Amino acid sequence: MRRQAEGASKPVKNSVPAWILGTWKLVSVLREDSRTGAKEDFFGPHPIGYITYSADHRMMVVIVRGDRQKPAGARITPAEADALFKSLVSYAGTFSIDGNEITHHVEVSWNESWTGTQQTRLFRLAGGRLMLETPPSPDPVDGAMSVRRMVWERPA
Repeated sequence: MRRQAEGASKPVKNSVPAWILGTWKLVSVLREDSRTGAKEDFFGPHPIGYITYSADHRMMVVIVRGDRQKPAGARITPAEADALFKSLVSYAGTFSIDGNEITHHVEVSWNESWTGTQQTRLFRLAGGRLMLETPPSPDPVDGAMSVRRMVWERPA
């Protein structure tokens, strides 16, 4: 049996707005470089992803670039594996809410350096869409100090 990772914590059983519960489909991921102010569609113009929040304070998310390339053969090459890894963000755990901040308490992750961490996002509902924004922090893919803004909507 795997132990709970150091630093991981159980969510505070605080109030969760009913509108946030359920599954959301990714619309866009915009990254703003904290140093230069440059903005980019970090996961490409058509990223694919889902985030789910449940009433028992569990969450999971997966995000991939929409233009990922399949490996050329049955065996993936190291370069292909590297490209696929760098075009993915996925983790799961618990969550807690404090005002307009939602904190993801990461229990399992595509990038083991995130396991046991807390990932805080500002959140709001606008026009039926869930907006999540990171504080300025190192990007998990390339380490650049940035703010990532994700827009989610209910799947059809």
